[in-house]
Amino acid sequence: QVQLVQSGGGLVQAGGSLRLSCAASASAAGISALGWYRQAPGKRREMVARLIKSGVRLYGDFVKGRFTVSGDIAKNTVYLQMNSLKPEDTAVYYCYGRVDDVDYWGEGTQVTVSS
Repeated sequence: QVQLVQSGGGLVQAGGSLRLSCAASASAAGISALGWYRQAPGKRREMVARLIKSGVRLYGDFVKGRFTVSGDIAKNTVYLQMNSLKPEDTAVYYCYGRVDDVDYWGEGTQVTVSS
């Protein structure tokens, strides 16, 4: 069973920054992607950012240059630096990993942006 252990998050004022971290307990050879999703109350879970094993980085349309995904799949780690946060970024953020063609999720961490 793959575990994704995430940390970071919390409460920040609009315009502030937060950093999320995640480590996967899986063989790096089986990991094809790591990243982050979020889910706000009453809304569907949506992709925030993905780091693909090829080195490609994907972002949700709403990111617009404010967030940066980084990490090293070979070291089973992924990070999300969030800058210029807005109240609409308030959500539970989930670490995501695709391992041997199976999707795994972290436990989620609350990010709250006050206006």
